[in-house]
Amino acid sequence: MATTPITTTTGNIPTISPAAAASKQGSAPKSRVVVVLGIIAVVLIGLNLRAGITSAAALFHDLQQVLGYGALVASILPSIPLLCFAVAGLGTSWLTRRVGVEKAIFIALALLAAGLLVRAVPFTGALLGGTVLAMSGLAVCNVAMPSLIREHYADRTSMMTGLYTFTMSGGATFAAVISVPLAQQLGSPSMGLAAWGLLGVAALLGFLPVVLHNHRNSTKTDQPRVPMLPLLRTRLGILITAIFTFQAFLAYAVMSWFAYMLTSQGLSASESGVQFGVMQLVSVASGMILLAFGSRPGMLRPALYTASSSTLLAIAAMVWLPTSLAVIPAVLFGFGLGIFPLVLVIISRSGRSTAETTALSTIAQSLGYLIAAIGPFGMGLLHSVTGGWVLPMSLLSLVALGLMVTSHMLTSKRTTKTQARTA
Repeated sequence: MATTPITTTTGNIPTISPAAAASKQGSAPKSRVVVVLGIIAVVLIGLNLRAGITSAAALFHDLQQVLGYGALVASILPSIPLLCFAVAGLGTSWLTRRVGVEKAIFIALALLAAGLLVRAVPFTGALLGGTVLAMSGLAVCNVAMPSLIREHYADRTSMMTGLYTFTMSGGATFAAVISVPLAQQLGSPSMGLAAWGLLGVAALLGFLPVVLHNHRNSTKTDQPRVPMLPLLRTRLGILITAIFTFQAFLAYAVMSWFAYMLTSQGLSASESGVQFGVMQLVSVASGMILLAFGSRPGMLRPALYTASSSTLLAIAAMVWLPTSLAVIPAVLFGFGLGIFPLVLVIISRSGRSTAETTALSTIAQSLGYLIAAIGPFGMGLLHSVTGGWVLPMSLLSLVALGLMVTSHMLTSKRTTKTQARTA
C-alpha cells in the first residue's frame, strides 16, 4: 500500500509533514496538564537511562572487594549494558506492536527499577541478574524513545530530543559523581547501586499518567508489522544503522579508555578523572549546541561534519600533545560526543510511520551496540599487544572517518530521492 513520504534529509534534520503529524489515529487532543506531565516523564526517563551504568562503573572495584568475585565476572560486568542493548533491543519492535509504544516503555521502566533494586542483595548472582534485568529495560527505552517523541511531539522533535538527551547526560554525570559517597553513606556498594532504583520508580510513576491518558483516549488499531531485515537492505536503513554504529563505537571506546590513557601517559588518577569529567560536561553542552545548529535549514550536514571533525582532532591531540594539555583532547572528545542527539533526531524523524521508525530504531541500535561492544575490547587488545596507544587511536581515526563519510551520504540528495521512490 502506498504511503505519503514524510521525511527529507538533504542538508537538514528530517521533517515530519503537517499531514503526517496530524494523522494520529484515535488520539484525543491533549490538555496542557497532560502535555506538562508528558514533558516531566521524558525528563525522568532521561535521568534514568545512563545513571544505572555510570553509578555502577564507579563502584566496580568496591563491589569486587566486598562480593569477592573473580576476574571473569569483573570483565563481564562492563560489557553487560552493550550486550543487553543489542539483544534485548531487538524485541522492542515486537513489544511496541503488541502493546503500543507507551505501554512498552512502561514495562521497560518496571524492568529497570526492579533490576536496580535487586542489586541491593549482596550476592554476585543478584548483581549480575539485576544488571541484566535493568539493562534490558534500558534497551527497550533506548529504542522506543525516538518513536515516543515522534508520536507525541511531532512538531517539537528537536526540542524534546534535546531535553531527553540533556537529562540523560546530566543524570549520567551526576550519578558518576555521587555514586561512591552515596554508597559510603548507605554502608555498602550494593546499597549504593540499589538506591538508583528509586529514581527508576519515580520515572515509572511519572510516566503512568501518559500511559493512562493514551489508554483512555485512543482507539485500538492494528499496528502494522514492519520487518526489520528488509529495512536494512534499503539505503536509508543502511545509513542510519551505520551512523549510529560509528558514533556508538567511538563513544564507548573513548568513555572506556580515555581516563586510563591519560593515567598511562603520566597523569595521576585524580587528574585523569577531572579530565574525564570535563569531557562529560562538554558533551552535555555540545549536544545542545549541535542540535540547535543542525536544526536550522541546510545545517545538518555541517553539524555532523563538525562533530566528527572534532573527534578526529581529539585523536590527533591525544597522540601528539603532552599530557599537560590533556584538557584539549578532553574538550574535543566531549564536543564530538555531542553528535548523539543529532543521530536520535534523525532516527525519530525517519520512516513513514511510527511502526517504521520503531523498526529503524530497533535495527540501528541493536546492530550498532553489538558492533560497538568491539570498541572497548579492541582498544584494550591493541594496547596490550603493542604496549602503546598509536594503533588503538589509528583504529578510532578510521571509525571517525567512517562517521564523516556516512554523515555526507545520509544528507545527500540521493538519499532523499531514494526515500521518495520507496514511499
